[in-house]
Amino acid sequence: MEHNANTLNFIMETDWVQLPDNVQHQAKRCLMDALGAIIAGHQTPVADMMNSLAEEMFKGDNATILVKGSKTSASGAALANGFANNALDIDDGYRNIKGHPGACILPVALAAGQITPGITGQNFLTALVVGYEVAIRAGLIRHATYETYHSSGSWGAIGGAAAAGKLFGLTREKLCHALGAAEYHAPIAPMMKCIEIPGMGKDSIGWGCMVAMMSVIMADKGFTGINPIFDDSPEEEWINSLGRSYEIMNLYFKPYSACRWAQPGVDGALKIMAEHRLDYEDIEQIKVFTFEESAALNKGYPKNTEEAQYNIAFPIAAALLDGEVGPGQVLAPRLFEKDIHRMMDKIRIIAQDRFQKEFPAKAESEVEITTITGNIFSSGVMSARWDPNSTFPTDLELTNKFLWLVSPVLGKTKAESLVNLILDFDREENLDKMINLCIIGK
Repeated sequence: MEHNANTLNFIMETDWVQLPDNVQHQAKRCLMDALGAIIAGHQTPVADMMNSLAEEMFKGDNATILVKGSKTSASGAALANGFANNALDIDDGYRNIKGHPGACILPVALAAGQITPGITGQNFLTALVVGYEVAIRAGLIRHATYETYHSSGSWGAIGGAAAAGKLFGLTREKLCHALGAAEYHAPIAPMMKCIEIPGMGKDSIGWGCMVAMMSVIMADKGFTGINPIFDDSPEEEWINSLGRSYEIMNLYFKPYSACRWAQPGVDGALKIMAEHRLDYEDIEQIKVFTFEESAALNKGYPKNTEEAQYNIAFPIAAALLDGEVGPGQVLAPRLFEKDIHRMMDKIRIIAQDRFQKEFPAKAESEVEITTITGNIFSSGVMSARWDPNSTFPTDLELTNKFLWLVSPVLGKTKAESLVNLILDFDREENLDKMINLCIIGK
């Protein structure tokens, strides 16, 4: 029981003023990045569907579905915002758990923060840090104790429950039951099946968020859960490092709306084009050498946004033609257009052992472009950008990403106001201003 005791101590005792300055700053960066993903994600078909379902099936007025502004129960809002958060696959991740902690935490914290009186900006940011740290440890344990590669919702629900339980101020006993209930009810989803045939379930994050919120509410009312996952940890340091080593500092961020495994190929292709001043019309063939999981991504013409994101050829082709891979590329009508398809036809994917040996600690690829004149250019080995193995994004880069995603949805003025609010969010007395700025028409 020692590991669970240490985890509960960390959740309950972590305080904003005691967090290192760099962790406090990273919490704001994570809030900005994840919030931008939610807002932009609400443009997708899956978000529209889940918003309507949440309104119909989770009636209430406790919490807000962002952008649309409709009210549902806390669990309904966590569900809808959770699906939106990962809908564009542009949310943060952690390399060694092959998944997305932020999207599992923020939607739950937003819902919990609205139904709990007196939540300040400091309370909220502290809960985010707690959620990230607990989710990452849960993910490490989940992958060490299960053979199948499970989706983010399977361990993210535990981190979401930690964040919400912190905001609820649950007693130690109830918090333990909330974590156990979240683990027991979380979606145990085999991730590679959704990569082979992409569906709207994706990383099971939306369902994981709903489970996290429900688990905390249930535990608060006396529901008892199993002994949480942390006593199963095969590595002492994973739990003992809580409060000493902040893994939130080792996240990666995503510049493109595409699976992380495809992104070294995107940057490799763009690097060659820039270095050799090529035009897309100069390209005869593109070869991408990568690891097996990356090579397993779809290569055919996408029929929907999920297939565009879980595709290795599509984002490379889109980037070569448009210079970016975002909502403008992975949503209709652009994802269906023939010029992207013609560029996809020139791309060949080749799995190689040299990259497999480095995965999942590193996600690397190499791109080779052959021109119509017979010249062959190589990118060299590429790591995904904004990664611990490459270069972390600056504050300005994350801000520009946020404005790129959010301005088309809420307008430039609101997007800029949200940036300023988030940078000083530890001074906010409540969540109201942030929630209102995230709604069209308010």
